[in-house]
Amino acid sequence: MKAEVQMKWRPRRTSLQMVFFVALLLGGALVGCQNSSKEEKEMDKKDEPIKDFIYDVPEGFVQCHASTIARLDNGEFVVAWFGGTEEKNDDVGIWMSKGKPGQWTKPVELEKLRDDPHWNPVLFNAPDGSVILYFKVGKEIPTWETWYTVSTDNANTWSEAKELVPGDRGGRGPVKNKSIILNNGDWLAPASHEEGPWRAFVDRSSDLGMTWEAEEYVPMDMELEKGKGAIQPTLWESSPEKVHMLLRTSSGFIGRSDSEDNGKTWSEMYDTGLPNPNSGIDLVKLPDGELVLAYNPDDKNWGDRAPLTLAVSEDNGKTWPYKVDIETGVPDDEFSYPSMISWGDTIALVYTWQREKVAFYQATLDQLKGE
Repeated sequence: MKAEVQMKWRPRRTSLQMVFFVALLLGGALVGCQNSSKEEKEMDKKDEPIKDFIYDVPEGFVQCHASTIARLDNGEFVVAWFGGTEEKNDDVGIWMSKGKPGQWTKPVELEKLRDDPHWNPVLFNAPDGSVILYFKVGKEIPTWETWYTVSTDNANTWSEAKELVPGDRGGRGPVKNKSIILNNGDWLAPASHEEGPWRAFVDRSSDLGMTWEAEEYVPMDMELEKGKGAIQPTLWESSPEKVHMLLRTSSGFIGRSDSEDNGKTWSEMYDTGLPNPNSGIDLVKLPDGELVLAYNPDDKNWGDRAPLTLAVSEDNGKTWPYKVDIETGVPDDEFSYPSMISWGDTIALVYTWQREKVAFYQATLDQLKGE
């Protein structure tokens, strides 16, 4: 007897059904690729430096210059600059914003003591967690007074401004770049005078900024320094007692001087080989000893303030093998007066953008080295 075989009926796929099935597979694969591509782009974006403007359109001032930056305890930043109709005009005051990229507060005029131009704000993170803002007031640089105000609540409120060294004229304390705290606890402020020859020095406080003592001027060979001189130093300490400065000069190069005694005496300034068009510079030292320098690489006195370049040194400033232009531009563009801070292996700086805006830039050491 033959076994009965039961045949199960299976529906036959039509050509239209097959096309629909293949389309579903391809669509899913396409969506997957798109999602993957989107995720990769987001990852790539995270690996790129951050660039931003503190504001889009100036309100309350026409021009801005000489910005400064500090990082707050909550991870946000506070940024200040001077702004008015034009540098040196009596309506120029000190303006401020705080926040982070894409989320900056509307700029407010923080300090306007009287109808004289205000200049060169410099922010400083004090060891007690407060933030100090130093700034200059006076019609001409030789008549500058240095004032300061303090915030103890992440730059939400500020104390009444006081004169740093009552009665002093010409500028005391930090003139453009931030102070540093030495291994011995002293605060060292990079300072300079511009009456007669331009001369740089350091201002020292051994009592947490309560009082200040000006050290002797940095020695200069005026045959080497053929212009007005050197001003606006930026400082770092390479090891206990060994302090160094780079300087803006009027001779087409960045100058350097070194100290072996915590900045009490300094070597004669010498040429680093780095160009400088008589424009402001700034520098930070990272935890492993790398230095990051911001400068305009032109060697003509009052030359171009574009491009704006970041350079990295791994040998205490002897060589600078890694360089990246964060702004390029053409002659007559201005990307200048950088102010830079660091935490871990990350740097952030603000700078003048065409005298119209304050620009912000953030990057890691690996990004600057192209790694």
